[in-house]
Amino acid sequence: MKLRWFLWLIVPGMIVTAGCAALVVGAGAGAGAYSYVQGELIRSYPAAYTEVMRVCAQLLQDLEMPVQATRSDGDQTIITTERNDGTPMTIKVRIVNLEVTEVAIRTGRVGLWDREASASFHEFIAARLKTSAGAGAAGG
Repeated sequence: MKLRWFLWLIVPGMIVTAGCAALVVGAGAGAGAYSYVQGELIRSYPAAYTEVMRVCAQLLQDLEMPVQATRSDGDQTIITTERNDGTPMTIKVRIVNLEVTEVAIRTGRVGLWDREASASFHEFIAARLKTSAGAGAAGG
């Protein structure tokens, strides 16, 4: 009887946590992998924080998306902006280490997140970082 209760308690816990290791490995594996958590589309880039911030600022300017607010707490900067159609967008740029920066983008309002718009902005970031990395390698 005790064994049965033990199995009912432990086995579901093991099943629930079994995917955690895969999630951690997947997060470390790559610049191309996304996570989608509570409306934020999160991706890590193999680039320095300052370079990612420069690319984000340039993209916002090129897309004519005015910065409404910027907050920084040392290892993370949060940029609040608005798309041309009035949809709010929040961009969080966080230092992971000297060579990896995480960007979390949330587009839309509570409960009405626009994952595709966030993914598009991530693709713009990736393309610009790839271009700037290629230019840096060619110039160096």
